[in-house]
Amino acid sequence: MHRILLILLSLLTSNILFGQTGVIQGKTTNAFNKETIPFAVIAIEGTTIGTTSDENGDYILSNLEPGMYNLKVNFIGFKPLTIYEVQVRNATPTFVHIEMEENTVQMEEAIVTAQAFLKKEESPVSLNSIGVAVIKRNPGGNRDISRVIQSLPGVAITSSFRNDIIVRGGSPNENRFYIDGIEVPTINHFSTQGASGGPVGLINVDFISDVDFYSGSFPVNRGNALSSVLEFQFKEARTDKPAYSFTIGSNDLAATIETPLTKNSTLIASYRRSYLQLLFEALGLPFLPKYDDFQFKSEIKPDKNNIIDIIGLGAIDNVSLNTGVTMTEENEYILSQIPTNKQYNYTIGGRWRHFRENTYNTVVVSSNYLNNTAQKYKDNDDSSEDNLLLNYKSSEAETKMRLEQTSRTNGYKINFGTGIEYAKYTTDTYQKLANDITLNYTSVLDMMKYSAFGQVSKNILNERMSVSFGLRIDGNTFNDHMANPLNQISPVLSASYSLSKKIAISFNTGIYHQLPAYTTLGYRDSTGDLVNEDVTYIQAKHLVLGVEYNTSKNSRFTIEGFYKHYSNYPLDLIDSISLANKGSDFGVIGNAPVISNNIGRSYGLELFFQQKLFNDFYGLFSYTFVNSEFQNIEGAYVSSSWDYRHMLSVTGGKIFNHGWEVGAKFRYNSGSPYTPYNLTESALKTNYDVTNAGIPDVSQLNTRRVEAFYQLDIRVDKKYNFKKWTLDVYLDIQNVTNNTTNEQPYFSVERDEAGNPITNPENAAYYIPKAIDNVAGTIIPGIGVIVEF
Repeated sequence: MHRILLILLSLLTSNILFGQTGVIQGKTTNAFNKETIPFAVIAIEGTTIGTTSDENGDYILSNLEPGMYNLKVNFIGFKPLTIYEVQVRNATPTFVHIEMEENTVQMEEAIVTAQAFLKKEESPVSLNSIGVAVIKRNPGGNRDISRVIQSLPGVAITSSFRNDIIVRGGSPNENRFYIDGIEVPTINHFSTQGASGGPVGLINVDFISDVDFYSGSFPVNRGNALSSVLEFQFKEARTDKPAYSFTIGSNDLAATIETPLTKNSTLIASYRRSYLQLLFEALGLPFLPKYDDFQFKSEIKPDKNNIIDIIGLGAIDNVSLNTGVTMTEENEYILSQIPTNKQYNYTIGGRWRHFRENTYNTVVVSSNYLNNTAQKYKDNDDSSEDNLLLNYKSSEAETKMRLEQTSRTNGYKINFGTGIEYAKYTTDTYQKLANDITLNYTSVLDMMKYSAFGQVSKNILNERMSVSFGLRIDGNTFNDHMANPLNQISPVLSASYSLSKKIAISFNTGIYHQLPAYTTLGYRDSTGDLVNEDVTYIQAKHLVLGVEYNTSKNSRFTIEGFYKHYSNYPLDLIDSISLANKGSDFGVIGNAPVISNNIGRSYGLELFFQQKLFNDFYGLFSYTFVNSEFQNIEGAYVSSSWDYRHMLSVTGGKIFNHGWEVGAKFRYNSGSPYTPYNLTESALKTNYDVTNAGIPDVSQLNTRRVEAFYQLDIRVDKKYNFKKWTLDVYLDIQNVTNNTTNEQPYFSVERDEAGNPITNPENAAYYIPKAIDNVAGTIIPGIGVIVEF
């Protein structure tokens, strides 16, 4: 092991420079109808290097030194475009396919500047685009998009090692994910069923071209979301010859291939396997996670008017227990809580786009599946079924189709369409809970879901102002109320006005609906009857107002204020806690009797500064104030579990000569709420023998807070460009100051020397309660190696 470290250290400290040159090439097309753009001017920012596209729209920039470049693109009748942070290497050409938007008015009449930052008529606020370079180099991000977006405004910064996406005070189950327009249910390994979070990202960053992150102002063709929508664009594979990459990361090994298949089709595919279980065992941790994942994208272009994308994404996850670990109090507690767990999931889908002069049609068909099993025995002793505490088996399957048409006519952009979906949920659940409650039921639930939507957008006042109005309706066959789509009408209205070439003011308001989780819909009592037959869609009303200032140096400032009002959120009738407060734990949420009457609200202010690559510097600054509240069982507003109040993230870096790059990220939050335990109920023998944990005191729901959290991460990258291959080596250190935060203590009981719980001498029905420190935060060094050829 020490020899490997010495080799990596020598690579990091080497200053050898290989002087070969690289290439950027691709095609320039109309972003709307994909027609080629001949004679567009493509130049490298800050240099005299440039070229023009030929009559077929193809271009090539050659004789480039390896490094990072920005491209400036111009053509008469189209909006100027800047493409940031294009990585050039010697071994392989860099393919950049340029898509330009037409001007709808004459150039001299419009306020037109180079598009440094993504802005859409439908979503003039609450939209940020993240390039692949930002994701790969993010300090502490571990090449994981869920962690990278914690640098953006409105996204919670947590001390947990999980990847829960918590946006503007909303629950982790309020987010939706799309890859090339195809919905995927989760983007994490070991995901929480009924939510979307998990500890490790599922998507291989080598596939990503860009990510659009909506924290509000969702377009109406993206439904069933209350807090955020993430749109992933997978890159196009090489069309000239095969290319390969191998990555040894902090968590896993990955192999990726991209290659042409035929003259009109390409493929990019990867496989990853974790070695976390080996690392956890070596470190003496009480559980051993293991995962495998695979993904692919094939693009087929039968002719210039048709593009077919086929994507696949899947994972196999296993968690086993390391019962031979040294039995500290903390390890013993963790072993008492974590079940053995096996999950596998996949999504496969296709998107066909047919382009005409001013219109394109989209057809999306996909299928996704989740299988989730978990078991837990008292004292982890599976020798007798009498010790069984949890035996859970479940599956979720969805088959979807969406039809859309998008057109531009007389200055209007019009999008409309419809969707239909078949869903099937099954479960076989046995679970012992506190207070002598046992869940023991089998359920099979199938249903149809349907939707229709339309949105009209227009730039007016010589493109100084944009206005967009959309309407969406949703329904399903679960019950009569939700079957009527008029009960789920979701209107949205957005507008933006440019005060000058650099300053714009924008707003959005809308109503959004989301179906409760299948675990809630499919819950049955011991007689086999559906219990939650009267649930309704959860509703959220949004209002956002923002001001944006764009500088002339590839940077912008934004200020946004937001307000969200929730209604019809399911309230768990077993523990009297709203499902809005759940979703950040492992396992399953929502499998309980509920009532759809919980109300909440969230409001706040966001400050954001983004510096894209300029003079080899880049940076992000975001500050968010958020106040998130939901009603308790008595109807009074109390802090939600996501009421982090103050959050700050600062990321910056510089690219040096000879392939060196250094970055750092600082994160802070002022502490999240938690609910203290009911010590009497928790220490009761009949409860503790089942839960081995504390029972929340719902009369004090989220009345306490953990300590403020901060963390500093640093990353150093060194790139080596050889003639036929490229080597990237990086050192990533999370929490370099080794800061620790005291979280809510674990609840346990006093034990004798043999490890048996001690009976309370004053009342034999109880154990003697004890608190175990729960300290989060440790320094985590990581080294990675990436080889491409």
